[in-house]
Amino acid sequence: MLKKLVNGLHVSKVDGLARTFQRTGRIGFWTQIVMGAFPVLLMLYVFTFSGSVTGPRQGLPIVSYLTGINLLLLIFVVFWFSRYPGLGRRIADAAMRPSESSVTRTVWIGLIASGLGIIFSILVMLIEVSQMLFYFLATPQGGVPTIQTTPTSLGGSWVSAVDFASLMALVMVLAAEVLATVFGLWLLFRTTHTYESLED
Repeated sequence: MLKKLVNGLHVSKVDGLARTFQRTGRIGFWTQIVMGAFPVLLMLYVFTFSGSVTGPRQGLPIVSYLTGINLLLLIFVVFWFSRYPGLGRRIADAAMRPSESSVTRTVWIGLIASGLGIIFSILVMLIEVSQMLFYFLATPQGGVPTIQTTPTSLGGSWVSAVDFASLMALVMVLAAEVLATVFGLWLLFRTTHTYESLED
């Protein structure tokens, strides 16, 4: 009788973990799709009305590379979250249930990718904000005008609304990566907690 009760509790915990993977995988996937699509739509809107996604200010070439890597990482994390519902179904099936090391390795890969995405997003934002701060500090401090009218080594470029749209897009990408990290940490916690209780 006691053994039957313990087996029932184990099945209940495994089913709960499977449902967590399925639900969190779907929520994480669609949240990242929406939050990742917003920057794309914003930049398309900017391109439609300004004819450029870079604006009049010349950015550092490394920003383009870091942004490209960041977007690739975001795409990878979205793809990785699309695998979690299937992993949840395999956890629910006793015949196909993966080991704890396999499940935690899968979650850790997603966590590392989203963590790297956060690092790249923060680097790009720091570079961009620092460069805009430099432009503002190099201009006469009038308070309102943002157009640089003094001839300097900056080539007479200025900060425009496109630059702030770009920063807004970066903030949305960063928010998607932070959410992916939070969901991944939740899945990691649930996985280790469930498998530890199964071993007791």
